[in-house]
Amino acid sequence: MNSLFLIARIAGETVALPAADIGSVVEVEEIAPVPRVPPHIAGLFALRSRVLTVVDTRAALGLGAMARDGAMTAIITDHERQSYALLVDEVEDVIEADPPEACPALVAPAWRNAAQGTIRRGDEAILLVSPAALVAGPEMLAA
Repeated sequence: MNSLFLIARIAGETVALPAADIGSVVEVEEIAPVPRVPPHIAGLFALRSRVLTVVDTRAALGLGAMARDGAMTAIITDHERQSYALLVDEVEDVIEADPPEACPALVAPAWRNAAQGTIRRGDEAILLVSPAALVAGPEMLAA
């Protein structure tokens, strides 16, 4: 049975996220900074009368912070009854694909703990990443 996946780019890499974990895709313009939060938390963002925690996905993977100039694309997801905006480079598509295959052994270290497997888009293998792992950040990914 096929499933739907959102295809996005994070840190220049094409990745897939389970569409069932995604509420919407939005543009984020203003992020309110929050003191004393982990480095992968960019701040807070208001969306339709809700306050969302904004996650810098590059920083969550330990790849440094994203450049924050102008509007940014964010994927909205819920984790443990809270809403999060995951900043991404861009969103490409939503595709239907076969269930994920096992992760290849040669996944780059930054991606290893966020990876849930791979999906196929034609001949291309795309890494499936966990939104919950991105929310958790580098400390949890390293554990």
